[in-house]
Amino acid sequence: MRTKLVFVLGLLLAAASAQALEFRSVKSHGAIMHEAPWASSKKLYVLSQGYPVEVIGSQPDWVRVRDAAGGVAWMSTASLSNQRTVVATANRAELRRSPDAKAALAFSVDKDVVLQMVEPPKNGWVKLRHADGSSGYGQISAFWGL
Repeated sequence: MRTKLVFVLGLLLAAASAQALEFRSVKSHGAIMHEAPWASSKKLYVLSQGYPVEVIGSQPDWVRVRDAAGGVAWMSTASLSNQRTVVATANRAELRRSPDAKAALAFSVDKDVVLQMVEPPKNGWVKLRHADGSSGYGQISAFWGL
């Protein structure tokens, strides 16, 4: 009985890790999103440098990704970076000087602004940096790409 329980728990842990989300960012401006995993396939749209994408599948030279709007497309593996970024989904996302809703406001950003992740999320907050060098803590509910 104990062996079965350990086996089932192992399967559950393996399934949970298989479901872990993988986020990456677009390496350079003008990354073309394709309908299928080959260069001659229909071009759907273009993403800008730094934009976060969720990896949902891959082949040797191509990756299937989802963007913040829910769009699914294929892009060249060479177009991706391991740098972690997020995009603001709130109309006005506030970043605080410390991870506390009562902390002083560091700055705010409009919807669709891309920020670099400085530290992994913790207790509902994530430390982020704007392209101008400003940094602060934002509530994870205001961002996509985590």
